[in-house]
Amino acid sequence: MRKLKIMEHMSLDGVIQNSNDGDGFPYDDWTAPYRTPEGRDAVMAAHGGELDLLLGRRVYDMWSGYWPKAPSSPLSDGINAAKKYVVTHHPETLEWGPFEAVGPDLVEGVRSIKSQDGPNIVLWGSSTLTSTLLEHGLADEVLLLIYPVLVGTGKHFFAEGTPAQTFELISSKATPTGIVLNHYKVIGALKTA
Repeated sequence: MRKLKIMEHMSLDGVIQNSNDGDGFPYDDWTAPYRTPEGRDAVMAAHGGELDLLLGRRVYDMWSGYWPKAPSSPLSDGINAAKKYVVTHHPETLEWGPFEAVGPDLVEGVRSIKSQDGPNIVLWGSSTLTSTLLEHGLADEVLLLIYPVLVGTGKHFFAEGTPAQTFELISSKATPTGIVLNHYKVIGALKTA
């Protein structure tokens, strides 16, 4: 069975939003000053080589405007070659491929995708999908790229109502600019005393 990894860039206060799409978010790409070749290489290593992507429709639309035009690199080539499993109500409008719509039932669709042969699956950029995947035991790992900033406002990684969970730290690495990459294995429901 394929693993599903959730990966996300976030501030110390848990904000994942990094662009102003006309929705009142006051900051544009606050992650840019911290990017380094070491950070890029760590992200590539965390992907684990060949990968497929699970994307919400909004992230798919944003990425489809950027990655196909990005200069060739191991990261852009890998993202462009990856099969994109897209959560959408309008699969007929998908163009950037290879792609496949997840289907009307997210949970059953992801279970089916995970049971197929292929590379591991990476989810980027959706607190809504993250919560659902964790709630239904579909996520295997979480990689958080934590930036040394407080943003104070914006969309948070874990949406209100995300089920309580326990994680095991697999690895932790800091980049020269202060980004900390924490890689976790999903253990299951939160255990209390």
